[in-house]
Amino acid sequence: MSSAVRIHLDLREPERQTVRVSLSWSPETVHQSWQMPVWTPGSYTVRDHVQHLHSLRLESEGGPVPFRRVTPSRWQADLPHLAPLTLSYAVEARNLTVRTCHLDPDLASLCLAGLAMEVEGCRWSPHQLTVSAPKGWSVHVPLDHCGEGWIAADFDALVDSPVHAGSLDVRHFRVLDHQHQLLLIGTPPGGWPPRFFDDVIAVCEATCRLMGTPPPAADRYQLVLILLENGYGGLEHDHGAVLHYSWAALEKPEGYRQLLQLIGHEYLHQWNVRRLRPAELRPYNYGSAVISEGLWFAEGITSYFDLALTLLAGRSDRPTFLADLGDELSRVQLTPGRRVQSLSDSAREAWVKLYKATATSRDTQVSYYRLGAATAFCLDVRLRQRNSSLSSLLRRLWGSHGRSARGFHRGDIQALLAESDPTLSDDLATWLDQPDSLPLEACTQELGLRLDPLMRSSPDPGMTLRDEGGAVLVSRVRPGGPAATAALVPDDELIAVRGRRLRRMTDIPGLLKGSAPVPIVYARRGCLAETHLIPDEAVDRWLLSWDPGSNASQRALRDQWFQIL
Repeated sequence: MSSAVRIHLDLREPERQTVRVSLSWSPETVHQSWQMPVWTPGSYTVRDHVQHLHSLRLESEGGPVPFRRVTPSRWQADLPHLAPLTLSYAVEARNLTVRTCHLDPDLASLCLAGLAMEVEGCRWSPHQLTVSAPKGWSVHVPLDHCGEGWIAADFDALVDSPVHAGSLDVRHFRVLDHQHQLLLIGTPPGGWPPRFFDDVIAVCEATCRLMGTPPPAADRYQLVLILLENGYGGLEHDHGAVLHYSWAALEKPEGYRQLLQLIGHEYLHQWNVRRLRPAELRPYNYGSAVISEGLWFAEGITSYFDLALTLLAGRSDRPTFLADLGDELSRVQLTPGRRVQSLSDSAREAWVKLYKATATSRDTQVSYYRLGAATAFCLDVRLRQRNSSLSSLLRRLWGSHGRSARGFHRGDIQALLAESDPTLSDDLATWLDQPDSLPLEACTQELGLRLDPLMRSSPDPGMTLRDEGGAVLVSRVRPGGPAATAALVPDDELIAVRGRRLRRMTDIPGLLKGSAPVPIVYARRGCLAETHLIPDEAVDRWLLSWDPGSNASQRALRDQWFQIL
């Protein structure tokens, strides 16, 4: 395949945690340009993968070709003639996440957005991948085999195909007669739960029922599950997903259910966000951040349904689903930033806020995952009151935009809502653009449910603390809370409370008990000062539960809502 761009990954020195990369192609013009992606699709922040690159060389007919750097991640060269080119470089692979690259003597987990260069003019040309791995390793890529390697239809398909290598546990399973591959990296201390593989199949099949179609990835779906001591996350791909999960969490019933929900979340992304994609992300621009408010739909809708997939799969029950949804709604209610940042702005600002959160971010920001899921809940309730459902809307949008790979806009969603009731289109605009505008209490009441606050059992100082080097420091101060009134700010060191030396933050609750105000000695920039704090009550969490006083109409709507489809 002479027109293909050929990329080779050399993993044969895993102890150096460095991948040697070579890229070869036949130029058609003397002016050549190439760039490394600055972000990983599915993870919306600029990561500057180029920071891990070194030893870049360009050669033609065995000799070096001069080139120049025009941006931190882009280079250019003017060629003396049109001979084949080879670009070689090394990339340090020491970051084990689903969106970056890691190599060690046991494992390679590689995200090609952090390794592959996009050659200008070759983006839509085939890319042929080969890998040299240590002896005894197997290499797995969700691409079609071609000779000794794999072939990608274009650069997008290449970047979208994670590479995993090592001594891996490879399993196969079928979903609606389609062959899938499961790569297991790591083993739980007590072994895999007896029904684990059956449960995975059940969740995947439930997702297909939700969407009303077989899996879009067909026979090429590859699910990679990496168990870690601590870790949680996933990244979707057209033909698979890579998941990180804690083996310790897996030992608990709620942790096991959360893993199944994570699998369902990433499996649903085959439809929503990979193929049914916001218009601004079709096609991807690998060279800069791409602003899209549609991320609330891509992640929020998916987050809402992932809670229900275990119920739809028969792996949980209604009270459990209600508890999981209640936890999600509680997190939204406990985030002060929902009063400051709108849902559409949360999506637009993901690049500079959500993925770069600090201890105080929750005071001015809200996650489009969680607020998006709460918005999905409200949409679902309102649609069901009109003999429709959110799942029906998602299937219709898939049929009109996902199947044909058309990017969708807000207006496309509003048009579908308006078919049920024009006021729903206006409601969505309000919920997206106005902070703290969701009618959560009304929607729960319409289902014969209650969303009630549970107060903290101990006095609330209105601040979050951390232990650091034997000192107790303030990490966050709740706006308008007791610590804010006492003029404390983040990074203040608390020295003493009620005349008692403070050694660790776990001592605080006991020292706050008693009469108020509470005298506190603190240090700021090395200078001692004193203040007085008056603790107050605060909501610990919100509980979603059945309303024993619900009427027949509310119970009927609730039963319909529990059907999910």
